[in-house]
Amino acid sequence: MGEFAQTAALWGVLGVVFVVAWFASAGLILALRPWLSRYALARPNARSSHTVPTPQGGGIAVVAATLVATWLGVGLATFLMPFGLTRLAALTIATIALALIGSADDIRTLGAAPRLIVQVLGVGLVVVLLPADFRVVPALPVAVERAALFLGGVYFVNVVNFMDGLDLMTVAEVVPVTAGVILLGFNGAEWVPAMLVAAALLGAILGFAPFNRPVARLFLGDVGSLPIGLLLGWLMLMLAGQGYLAAAVLLPLYYLADATATLARRIVRRERFWEAHRSHFYQLATARGFAVTEVIARVLFVNSALAALALISVVEPDPLVDLPLVLLGTAFVGWLLVTFARGKR
Repeated sequence: MGEFAQTAALWGVLGVVFVVAWFASAGLILALRPWLSRYALARPNARSSHTVPTPQGGGIAVVAATLVATWLGVGLATFLMPFGLTRLAALTIATIALALIGSADDIRTLGAAPRLIVQVLGVGLVVVLLPADFRVVPALPVAVERAALFLGGVYFVNVVNFMDGLDLMTVAEVVPVTAGVILLGFNGAEWVPAMLVAAALLGAILGFAPFNRPVARLFLGDVGSLPIGLLLGWLMLMLAGQGYLAAAVLLPLYYLADATATLARRIVRRERFWEAHRSHFYQLATARGFAVTEVIARVLFVNSALAALALISVVEPDPLVDLPLVLLGTAFVGWLLVTFARGKR
């Protein structure tokens, strides 16, 4: 099969994965909503962004649709090019584990310890089963790099969980990131599994989006935000392992900046930072005059700009180009955080 025909066939597989994930996600949500309304109802409290009891657990459909569509894509793409599936199998097992602990937490609130243990085991499995020659920063000793990847993975899972606190917020993050990963692909057989995961997650989150638009009729819940955090973190890891570290930093930069700055601020203030709160920058924005749709529009705009910068960094893989792109992305994110902190005038 020629290169053009192979590329066209891969686009076709990605399209099938995307469509299947979209319809599977929406269909599962419609089927599960009555059950979620009965057993997984999120009641508003002082830390909530919603004001009426709302079912949570839509992530069950998103995660299930993502995994099913991904492995369907694996079956369809095998004839195009062979690729190792160990990493993808480890990711699937870890994703299911995080979805299960998240589901239990949605139905009956668990303590931090069980959640953290499952996160550690899931991320640990993904990192341990990386190939021996998989490197992100070759200058570092392998043991040091793997330890950093493990700690970073656990942190990133929690970042996505922390940031899932507003209608369509996770959608506004996942759509630009996964679309960017797909466009950054076509770098060889080893990249195909990541493209399949990205296409499946993109379709699944869009199937969920109509139910989560303001005012949301359904939330993702921890069953969605925890495994989605793992999936996004894995995509960034695969991207960095291809040598595109700048792109892997740029794509999730807003989430990382908002969550990390908020965490640091709460630690300095000696607050119980591990507890739920309403002090993220996007939450401050809604408390200071911005409508939910205005917040989400700004987040989507900045995330799309970050995806565009990530694309440029891959097209021009030069450290002299990467640094200005990361600085520009940081400026975009800084502008957004300052805008949210000031509130609407």
